[in-house]
Amino acid sequence: MRDSLGHALVRDHTVYACVMGSRAFGLATDGSDTDRRGIFVAPTPLFWRFEKPPTHVTGPLDEQFSWELERFCVLALRANPNLLECLHSPLVEYADATGRELLDLRGAFLSRRAESSFRGYAAQQLGKLEADLRTRGELRWKHAMHLLRLLISCRDLLRTGRLTVDVGEHRERLLAVKRGEVGWEEFQARIRTLHEETDAAAARTPLPQEPDRARVEDFLLRVRRASASAPVGVLVPESAQRP
Repeated sequence: MRDSLGHALVRDHTVYACVMGSRAFGLATDGSDTDRRGIFVAPTPLFWRFEKPPTHVTGPLDEQFSWELERFCVLALRANPNLLECLHSPLVEYADATGRELLDLRGAFLSRRAESSFRGYAAQQLGKLEADLRTRGELRWKHAMHLLRLLISCRDLLRTGRLTVDVGEHRERLLAVKRGEVGWEEFQARIRTLHEETDAAAARTPLPQEPDRARVEDFLLRVRRASASAPVGVLVPESAQRP
């Protein structure tokens, strides 16, 4: 039943949907998947039950993943790179009035927390790459490419106060990494350079120390109140409802 409910929520209550992954990053090649991400608003009456609505849903389409609005906001306020990038995707497929208001709020999620979160994700990925090198004697160069992309994104966010998802002029250099045309030592040197540049950017970043949590929470409360007074309708197929 949980899958039926989750898929119904994505189908009927999505407020924002976009394409992420290589297509949004400007790194797509022949055969690249289309990764879809979205945000849905579970009707407020569902939270009055013992069994709460899902915080996230996989599907119903291939390569599709969606978050419930509150969960999305919580993670984005922590500067989770995946969620911040979702709000800044250049490939928006759908946004209703609530989704458009969320897009208008995306600057409220940006803060200096991004430095530690982006670098933390990059450090985790580097650890996995080093483990692969020790145990398998080879690297997953696609993962190495995305590590560099993440550090470039972090550096530029700290420099400008704006998050840009498309890699732009860095595309060919990054794809060369994916093809394995860059050696391990050069790859490590690029990481060191990016960390040095990120240090310099962090020292004079225009980003605020903390995200605007109050503004985001006000938005969430207004969405919940509006949902509480709206008709819920049928949320799951009849066959999946409780007897």
